[in-house]
This record gives sequence, C-alpha cells and structure tokens, in this order.
Amino acid sequence: MSRPILLISDLHLQESRPDLTQAFLGFLERYRDKCSQLFILGDLFEMWVGDDAPSALAESVAVALADFVTAGAEVAIMHGNRDFLIGEAYAARCRARLMAESEIITSGSREILLMHGDSLCTDDTDYQEFRSLVRKPDWQAAFLAQPLEARLAFATQARAQSREATATKANDIMDVNQSAVNQALRNHGVKDLLHGHTHRPSVHEISLADRDQDAGKAHRTVLGDWDTSAWIACLDEGKISLIEHKFQ
Repeated sequence: MSRPILLISDLHLQESRPDLTQAFLGFLERYRDKCSQLFILGDLFEMWVGDDAPSALAESVAVALADFVTAGAEVAIMHGNRDFLIGEAYAARCRARLMAESEIITSGSREILLMHGDSLCTDDTDYQEFRSLVRKPDWQAAFLAQPLEARLAFATQARAQSREATATKANDIMDVNQSAVNQALRNHGVKDLLHGHTHRPSVHEISLADRDQDAGKAHRTVLGDWDTSAWIACLDEGKISLIEHKFQ
C-alpha cells in the first residue's frame, strides 16, 4: 500500500516564535516514515538572507529534515515570498530538492499544480513589481554578495514595510486573482491547484468555462499558515484532504 503525499506551507519559522519550530519538529516526528513525499510550498522561514547566514534554528531544521529523508520520504522545498533566497547549499544540508516556481504532481488519476501562490495575487501591483525585481538572478547575486549585516538590515526593513503596506491594503487585493488562477490551470493543462501564501485555508470549486475553454469544474486547495494551527494537505490515491492540527 502506497504512503500518502503531505504538503505544507507558510510556517514562517523564526527565533521569536520557538513554538512554531517545536510544532514543525513535532510534525516531522509524527509523520516520520508515514509519507512518501513532503512538499514545503514556500515560506518555511520568515526571513532568509543567504545560506551562509549562521542560524541555529535553520540548522536544527536541516538536521530534522535530513532525518525525515533518512526514514524514507522525499522532501522538496519551494521558494516563498519570505525565503526565496534559500539556495542549493542549504537544500543539500536538508537532503531536499529545491522546486521550481510551479510543478505538477500526480496522485491517483489527478494531476495537481503546486505553487506558493504569491504570483497569483496580480491585483497587488506594488508587490508584483517588488517580486519581479527580487526574483531576477542579477539582483539576487548582487544582494548575496553584500556583507551579512547589510543583507540583514535590508530584510528587516523590507519586513517592516511589508507589514505596514499589508495593514492598509484591502483584503481582496491580497488574495489571488481568479483570472490568474484560471490561466495558470489552463497553461498547465490541469484542473487542480494547491497553494499557500494567502493564509486562507479552504477548498474552492471553480469553473474553467469560457469562450476559449470547454466547461469543466476545477478545484483550488489553499493551505493555511502555521500560527495557532498546523495546516497539512494530504494526497492519498487522488483524494485531497485539508487537515488542521491545533497547537497544544
């Protein structure tokens, strides 16, 4: 009997929230040798300024993930909007694979498109402009070449500006754009999308019917963030379950 696939996102691990790290390590222990694959769909960490930045938190996570792999599961990590600078060196310490911005996996007869989700929030034009800049290889190379202190200062300022901007934006602007969702599904030729980023856990049924596309129902599964609960999507023989574990 095959083991299920697990997917999580938006843990936002950080030194100021040891409860989140404890919850994640507990999750890895609970599901050790009980799944075939673990996909982390972005924002594993609240902030990442380079694989060379010393962090006891990051190293404890790497050790735990490597042990999880040793127990028999494959681990894949996708970049989020907070930790898009995670590199191959850190992934190797986790014994994990770095994912592309979008990937398709199969469970049973279903093909599911995986994304972090931030690229779908196209109504937030200010963020999309920033995202376009920082995802450029030249920008990233120049940033990572700076001294660690400068990188930390930039990241701290960017986080503060993000919080300030978020507080003044309408909720619908920070959610996914339905046309962007439909286009992503069409571009990849699938009818299932699973993502994080918005912190709005739910399962949505959507229609792909328009003048260019045959009518058909599609589904969008959204993972929640790990603030007071652990949100997990479980894929088992084509069935998608969204699971919430309240923190103790």
